[in-house]
Amino acid sequence: MILVTGGAGFIGSNFIIGWLEKCSEPVINLDVLTYAGNLSNLATLAGDQRHLFFKGDIGDRSLVARLLSDHRPSAVVNFAAETHVDRSIRSPEEFVRTNVAGTLRLLEETHAFWRSLPESERNSFRFLHVSTDEVYGSLATDAPAFTEDASYAPNSPYAASKAASDHFVRAYHKTHGLPILITNCSNNYGPFQFPEKLIPLMILNAVGGKPLPLYGDGRHVRDWIYVADHCAAVQAVLEKGAPGETYNIGGNCEKTNIEVVSTICRILDELHPQSSVLPHMRLITYIKDRPGHDRRYAIDAAKIHRRLGWHPKEMFETGLRKTVKWYLENSRWVDQVVSGSYKEWVSLHYENGGVK
Repeated sequence: MILVTGGAGFIGSNFIIGWLEKCSEPVINLDVLTYAGNLSNLATLAGDQRHLFFKGDIGDRSLVARLLSDHRPSAVVNFAAETHVDRSIRSPEEFVRTNVAGTLRLLEETHAFWRSLPESERNSFRFLHVSTDEVYGSLATDAPAFTEDASYAPNSPYAASKAASDHFVRAYHKTHGLPILITNCSNNYGPFQFPEKLIPLMILNAVGGKPLPLYGDGRHVRDWIYVADHCAAVQAVLEKGAPGETYNIGGNCEKTNIEVVSTICRILDELHPQSSVLPHMRLITYIKDRPGHDRRYAIDAAKIHRRLGWHPKEMFETGLRKTVKWYLENSRWVDQVVSGSYKEWVSLHYENGGVK
């Protein structure tokens, strides 16, 4: 049995679905169900006795201690986090509360539980912390991609909070011997992503005939990976990674934001020809850049390729087509998450601001 935190979120829910497709080990899913956590992401697991959901915060030490004591998982996989850069600029304290203090409290209870285990179980136990490439800061256009040895240089409150959590996780290995693993991944896309992020926001805005807001000149570069590939990489690290090590996960797929949005528009022209706005490229709108906006991220994933044998399987064009089709075919899910509060948030941020 494993304990997954943030398992009702975008990446966490994809991880749990993929895990239960491949493994017989049950999953304890702890999620506080913020705006980005959605149990409907896990609707296909309804009635599956291998999925045990508990609503709660990783910062609730008594709850975490009880789950660890009652279920005795062989691993903790920590996806729980506030993740959206724009939200972190406006409300940084929420990011400190969840990403830093929450991770610390989760570490404290995990460490106490781990120390109580028999030696054989201690040796096989793992605490895997899922992080981001944004902790490394911004790259120049011609700079080599981030390796695991790159210095941390976070430029947003979100990235700073994730960097702090990474440091705490590493410290618990160095100080206490807790067998930790850290993964730093590039930008994900795929089913169940909350539509504040670039790709789902652009898909839904285009379908609705709304402007497609791009920061600055639209040439900020990100490395993109399909969420199922990221989840497979996390599983590979959990199963074969060396305690104390960090593994970068990337899709080897650098794209400018304008390239991404243009590709979405072309796919929608084909898959949604009944749209009142064709071609969808007409909707692209350039807006004022975000404060401290990192120009480029790129991941060097050679270590995980070489040591663990993991490689991404999905090409960007095919993965993006799958993603567009999923949002077109799952309007009920979209209607559930796009609430009045979400519309207010979009109005506040994307009519005069932009996206990650």
